[in-house]
Amino acid sequence: MKRKLLLAISVAGLAVASAKSYSIELFQPAMLGNTELAAGTYRVQVVDQKAVVTNGRKHCEAPVKVETADGKYNSTTVRFSNGDGKMHIQEIHIGGSRTKLVFNE
Repeated sequence: MKRKLLLAISVAGLAVASAKSYSIELFQPAMLGNTELAAGTYRVQVVDQKAVVTNGRKHCEAPVKVETADGKYNSTTVRFSNGDGKMHIQEIHIGGSRTKLVFNE
């Protein structure tokens, strides 16, 4: 019984550890889903089809689609749309990779 519990905990830990993690910098407040993020550095982790965005104690989740671009991005960039007077995160391009995170509003 203890072995099964230990195995289950180990597998769960590996699943979380295997999630890709990226760092982004927001220079102005922005909306991600229904959550407003202040300017600052955030860690973005993709788990299943959700992006988990954290900055210290601040935590939010949003549905995300991971796409592959034709070429590598030179740097990590965040694309916004300006709706209802607020900036909304639409895409995050991951520098040094061909990975693009697309958020549906």
